Amino acid sequence: MSKTPQGELSSGTEQMADIQTVVDNSHLSDSYKNLHRPSADFASRSEYLEHELQIMQPKRWRPNLPFRDYRFEFEDAVPAMAATIGKVVMVAAIAATFASPLGLSESFVLENVRYELLIVAFFIILLSGFILPTANLAGTHGPLIPLIPIVVAAGGHPMAFGLLIGAFGLILAFSKGGSLLARLTSKGVCGGLLLYLGFIGTTSQVAKLFTWAEGIGMTHIAFIVIFATIVLYAVLESINKRWLAVPLSCVLGGGLAFFLGAPFEFKTAPGMPIIDPTYWWGETSGWMLGLPTLESFIVVLPFAILAVAMWSPDFLGHQVFQKISYPQRTERVQMNIDDTMMSASVRQTFGSLLGGANFASSWGTYIVPAAIAKRPIPAGAILTAIFCVIAGVWGYPMDLAIWQPVLCVALIVGVFVPLLEAGMEMTREGKTTQSAAIVVFSSALVNPAFGWSLTILLDNLGLIGCKERSAELTHMSRWIIPLGVFIILTGVMAMVGLLPGIPALMPSFRG
Repeated sequence: MSKTPQGELSSGTEQMADIQTVVDNSHLSDSYKNLHRPSADFASRSEYLEHELQIMQPKRWRPNLPFRDYRFEFEDAVPAMAATIGKVVMVAAIAATFASPLGLSESFVLENVRYELLIVAFFIILLSGFILPTANLAGTHGPLIPLIPIVVAAGGHPMAFGLLIGAFGLILAFSKGGSLLARLTSKGVCGGLLLYLGFIGTTSQVAKLFTWAEGIGMTHIAFIVIFATIVLYAVLESINKRWLAVPLSCVLGGGLAFFLGAPFEFKTAPGMPIIDPTYWWGETSGWMLGLPTLESFIVVLPFAILAVAMWSPDFLGHQVFQKISYPQRTERVQMNIDDTMMSASVRQTFGSLLGGANFASSWGTYIVPAAIAKRPIPAGAILTAIFCVIAGVWGYPMDLAIWQPVLCVALIVGVFVPLLEAGMEMTREGKTTQSAAIVVFSSALVNPAFGWSLTILLDNLGLIGCKERSAELTHMSRWIIPLGVFIILTGVMAMVGLLPGIPALMPSFRG
């Protein structure tokens, strides 16, 4: 018997099911191409999109072709747009964070962002759009940004850092460690994680918009833009058009800000980045660091372990949001955690060798809007790749994507508010609220990776959450694996100085 997302979330058991569930294929009597029906045959657009998800038959490690295995719909443009905005901003943030302590110019940041947009476009098409259609796009590891100055100060090399992340990620993907940890995470823990990420993300973007508005002496613009966005989002919710929130909010936010007098100009002219790894890894060009040494790998080793360990809660949150949003009998098209880890690792390895500044993770600004729009991964992935190439070569869209009235509202309505809604949906039952509260509490103490690892240990031991679920677990699942994960994560954080109030155990990481 098949397991549906709704069934998993409302069943008596608290255990989250892995994406590799037993799928009922009895309703599929033919190929996707032959089962496809035009949208006019359905009573509503939503029914048509749900039918498309239910008849898709993605093939792992085999060619998946447009119109034969999936189709393009105009809904695919929405997650592609949100993903492109998020990619420009996140890669620029990583490149800029490296550039400042390394003494690199602003032109380095611009050129590397353009370079990364072309790199990611290739791997999106190859992996998520062609041979791994259940792998979410390999995006950017935002939580690593605050750690980059520490890495640079300790003498870390970006290529060494990226290659180790890729290597550890491949180990986790081949061992199916990501899906194992997902199975050990109850819906209370996952719901609390979504609530924390959604709330912190929403408040941070609101604060950034007000900071920008104060900087131009027009604080009222931030209030008006956020207020109008709230009303728009509520209206879209009421008419079941929430998937339009990103483009309409960007138009509304940017239009209002410009109409009210906020300054804006296009500065990034069209052009092509330098596509030459020897330039980027030269001693007098690009990063101006040359190639890494053995010592470079040793310095970044604990950070690479931490980066990959932080993938699991991130990936799990994206997968669960997709499960909640999709209809029944769609398990085969849902995001596969292990495939996504494989995709992110491969993309990370080659991106670092080529000279890119990106550190990969599951692409949240793509998968969340795509789930809301009830669209599968591959079609929007192809459009995302096209949009990234256009933005990187044309240049002008990059200016618009990083303008605060556009950027902030896009992230709020496209990612963080939906995460809040999903977290609330998962924590409606009494026993789940205990675990949700603890994961929020402990995440606030250190970070989401610490909160997640501590809470799954407490939850699986039966100290909080569903006692019946804990009693059903084996010793390995109840405490051995959760304790091991917690010790490794906390130990690495202690080594590099991420535990508040406790100096780094390794002298080289002390400020």
